[in-house]
Amino acid sequence: MAQWTSAVGAAQLARLLGSQQERPAGPGTRRPPAYRALADGVRLLVLEGRVPVAARLPAERELALALSVSRTTVAAAYEALRAEGFLESRRGAGSWTAVPPGNPVPARGLEPLPPEALGSVIDLGCAALPAPEPWLTRAVQGALEELPPYAHTHGDYPAGLPALRATLADRYTARGIPTMPEQIMVTTGAMGAMDAICHLFGGRGERIAVESPSYANILQLMREAGARLVPVAMADGLDGWDLDRWRQVLREAAPRLAYVVADFHNPTGALAGEDQRRQLVEAARSAGTVLVADETMSELLLDEDVAMPPPVCAFDPAGSTVVTVGSASKAFWAGMRIGWVRAAPDVIRSLVAARAYADMGTPVLEQLAVNWLFGTGGWERAVEMRRAQARENRDALVTAVRRELPGWEFEVPAGGLTLWVRTGGLSGSRLAEAGERVGVRVPSGPRFGVDGAFEGYARLPFTVGGAVADEAALRLAAAARLVESGGVGGAEAPRTFVA
Repeated sequence: MAQWTSAVGAAQLARLLGSQQERPAGPGTRRPPAYRALADGVRLLVLEGRVPVAARLPAERELALALSVSRTTVAAAYEALRAEGFLESRRGAGSWTAVPPGNPVPARGLEPLPPEALGSVIDLGCAALPAPEPWLTRAVQGALEELPPYAHTHGDYPAGLPALRATLADRYTARGIPTMPEQIMVTTGAMGAMDAICHLFGGRGERIAVESPSYANILQLMREAGARLVPVAMADGLDGWDLDRWRQVLREAAPRLAYVVADFHNPTGALAGEDQRRQLVEAARSAGTVLVADETMSELLLDEDVAMPPPVCAFDPAGSTVVTVGSASKAFWAGMRIGWVRAAPDVIRSLVAARAYADMGTPVLEQLAVNWLFGTGGWERAVEMRRAQARENRDALVTAVRRELPGWEFEVPAGGLTLWVRTGGLSGSRLAEAGERVGVRVPSGPRFGVDGAFEGYARLPFTVGGAVADEAALRLAAAARLVESGGVGGAEAPRTFVA
C-alpha cells in the first residue's frame, strides 16, 4: 500500500528547485557534487513545507529529464535523502517525502512559536505584537458586564451580534462609505473571513489573482481550497500596484476572484494610491472579477506626514465588486479573533448561509469586547499605543539591520508591521534554516510567492525593539555568514524547521 498522500510532478519540482539561488563559489571553494546539490534542494523544500510531507516524488527518469541531468545523479540524490530520513520508498509504490523520526512535521503557514520557546529563540516569523494593555483587560471586563442578556439566548449569531454589525456599519459610514448592518458579517478573524469568501467565490479550479508577493497564510488557504493562483507582480519599491499588469491579468485570465492588500501591504509595506485604487476597481468591475480588499493593516499608519487614501470600497460603496475584509488582530491583538466582511447584502446572505457548514458563528464574548472598544473610545487609544510601539520597533530594527547587514536592501514603509528585505544574493530558504541554528526564526521569501518566487528575500516584522532588535540583527548576520560559508545545505545540517 502506498504511503504518499499527494504527488509533485517533475516539471513542478524542477521549477521549485530552479527558484533556489545558489551561493556563488568563492576562491578555493569547491561546489558540492550535483547529486548532493539536488538532495539539498529537495530537503530544503521539505523543511520549508513547500513540498509537503508524504508527497510522491517523480520517478528518477522523469526528474532527470526535467532537470537535464543524468538519471544516476537523481538516483544518488534520492539515496542520500533516504539515508537522511527525508525520503521513503517501496517497490511498486515509488518514493515519497518524509521527516526523520523524532522531528516535527514542518508547517506550511506562519504559525507563532509556542510561548515556552520564546526564551531561547527570537521569533520574527509572526507579525503580531503583545496586547495593548490595559485596554484588553478593560474590554473583557466591559464585555462581561454586557454578557448576561446574551446568556439567556442560544448564543448562535451566524452573521454576528447585531450590535457589533451596526457599530461596524457606522464606522464605515463615518469614513465616507454609507453602510447598512446588512452589509456586514462578523467572522472569526480575517482568516475566517477569507475562508468563507474563497469557498463562495473561489472553489476548486477557479482562478484567483493575487499580488506577487502576498500574505503567505492566505496563499496557502487558497491552495488548500483548490484554487489556481495567478500572480501579479507589484510595482517597484513601495509604489503599490502595477496597473498595466493587473489589467492584462484581469482581461486575459478572467479570474473569478482577486485578493489585494492596499494598505501597508503584507509583506512589502506598500501603500496603494487613490488613483490606483480607483483604476483597479474599474478594471475588476469590467472583468467581472470580485475584488477582495484586505484592510487588516489599514489603521497602522506609522508616519504622520503620510495622507491615507480612501478605502478601496469607497469606489464601490454598494459592495457588488469590492468585498472588504477587516480585523482586530493586527491593529489590536492577534488573540482577539474578530474579523468582518463588508459587501453587498446578497453577498453577505450567501456567506452567512454557507457558514452554517463551517464554524456556525464567532464567540459572543469577544464580539462584545470589540464592540465595547469601539463604543468607548478604547479602540482609538489602543491603536495609538500599537502605532507607537510598532514605530519604535520599526526604527530600531531598521537601524540594527543596516548596521549588521549593510548588503541587505529594503525600503522603509510608512506603516504596517513588515519589512521586505532583499538578502544580498543569499538563499532565503537557507537563511531561514541557518537562523534556526543561531536562534532567530525568520520566514523566507518563497513563502510569500507562487511556485518558488522570491528566493532572495525574507520578511522581518516589527515585533521586537531595543536590545532585542539589536540581538536579532546580530543573529541574522550570523545566519548569513553560515550560509555564505556553506555551513547550511549539506547532510550535516541539523533538522530543525521554520513554520
